[in-house]
Amino acid sequence: MKAFLKKILIGILLLFVVAQFFRPEKNVGSMESLKAFVEETKPSIEVQNILSKACYDCHSNNTNYLWYSNFTPVNYWMADHIVEGKEELNFSEWSSYSTKRKKHKMEEVYEEVEKKHMPISPYLITHSEANLTDEEIKLIVDWAKEQHNNY
Repeated sequence: MKAFLKKILIGILLLFVVAQFFRPEKNVGSMESLKAFVEETKPSIEVQNILSKACYDCHSNNTNYLWYSNFTPVNYWMADHIVEGKEELNFSEWSSYSTKRKKHKMEEVYEEVEKKHMPISPYLITHSEANLTDEEIKLIVDWAKEQHNNY
């Protein structure tokens, strides 16, 4: 029985090692892709800092990857979250959105942040700086509501 268990553990270890050679494509672009969004929505420096630390990793074309993202299967799990996040809202693609869509997205921003649905809890586990204070939530909500009303 011990020999059988040892073979299973070795098999699992080999599978883990081989899996490291298969990785999803990384979401690495340029912060320049956010220029149109920032120019149009004119967030204050405080709001820009909040967006940078709590939103852009999953909602833009540029993710800041930490060390643990180099390991399979974590990298696939992260890639899935990023794809989902960008499907919902991609600040890097802001200029391609219609006025109606921009208005709706700003409404979703303030609603999701106000309800504390964003940033999502799995992200907060390794990004404690993204855990927004009440003051930061108010800044984002007020800014997003103002932008919503401008469309």
